[in-house]
Amino acid sequence: MAVNLDPPRAENLLTIAGVRLGAAEAGIRKKGRKDLLVVEIAEGSRVAGVFTRNRYCAAPVTVCRDHLAGEARIRAIVVNTGIANAGTGEAGLANARATCVAVGEALGAQARSVLPFSTGVIMEHLPMDRLVAGIPAAVGALRADGWAEAAAAIMTTDTVPKAVSRQAVIDGVTITVTGIAKGAGMIQPNMATMLGFIATDAAVGHDTLEDMVRHVADRSFNAVTVDGDTSTNDSFVLIATGRAGNPRIVGEGTAEFTRLAECVLEVAQILSQAIVRDGEGATKFMTIAVEGGATREECMRVGKSIAHSPLVKTAFFASDPNLGRILCAVGNAGIADLDPAKVTLHLGDVLVAEKGGRAAAYTEEQGKAVMAPAEITVRVGLGRGVESATVWTCDFSYDYVKINADYRS
Repeated sequence: MAVNLDPPRAENLLTIAGVRLGAAEAGIRKKGRKDLLVVEIAEGSRVAGVFTRNRYCAAPVTVCRDHLAGEARIRAIVVNTGIANAGTGEAGLANARATCVAVGEALGAQARSVLPFSTGVIMEHLPMDRLVAGIPAAVGALRADGWAEAAAAIMTTDTVPKAVSRQAVIDGVTITVTGIAKGAGMIQPNMATMLGFIATDAAVGHDTLEDMVRHVADRSFNAVTVDGDTSTNDSFVLIATGRAGNPRIVGEGTAEFTRLAECVLEVAQILSQAIVRDGEGATKFMTIAVEGGATREECMRVGKSIAHSPLVKTAFFASDPNLGRILCAVGNAGIADLDPAKVTLHLGDVLVAEKGGRAAAYTEEQGKAVMAPAEITVRVGLGRGVESATVWTCDFSYDYVKINADYRS
């Protein structure tokens, strides 16, 4: 069961002028659920994306990178669930490209203007007959208010759909941002088995959108981890349709960029944290805040080291304040000149470690009390500078093993 995460309400999801979404049941892997999504993007829109760093990246990731690097403006997105089309060689690439051809024909667009995405079981081939047969139904279902159904259609082991909207006023114009995401396992920074799609009606320059998608990813989807595995299919795409009528936002250092980036980041952080809250078998949601670093990168390394540790994660599941495990993870983060005497560790507001060991006033009862709730904050001070970073993670429970042991059945 997800940790303090409710399904989105369709009436709270705002439409984005220039974006329509449609879902259909194609029977990709299992019957009785919508597992194929088509997103139509209006002409003149701009699209940017970031993808997995796994060298075994899936065929659709390769095709997406190729199409985004081309001259054609992106006009559509297609997502299938159930089969990841990863580890499928040349046949997988051919299937991803054939999917783009079929969607392009259905929408009257070039195949190279379509971005394909897949999620599910690795090393299995797409049932192209069923996938292609399902495209007309998905296209026929296209509508501007299809965000809630789209969020449900891209789920795999997720237990809750993930979608959110926010608005901001920029240059006197109301800008809308709406996004959906999926993911629950094979999740770690550098993109997770996650798909994230965020759209805005703001007008944004192409290079500026590229800067924004990287800026946002580093502070949201690249700052979550469930199990430390970087997937083959991770993708985060940002769409700007330009239909709001604001003066085009150009330049990363402008006030307009900052305001829009803040709004997009809020949506992305809510979605990425929802992935952790819905982590496979999760019972606890943990915020790992690292401060006092010489660089943001070393703060991230410390946060990831703690968040990835199975020993730490199982201790949190048991509500066991096993402080040695956390300090061990800090020391294993790869900071060669880290001085343990300057490191501080808090569980919630309780100082539990300082000057190289247990804090003098700390008691085991305090630690147990802090670790009992479903949401916990771990705060680490490195005593090396002024930089900081935050990582979000969940615990490891018995159900994580059960879910992944039975994943293909």
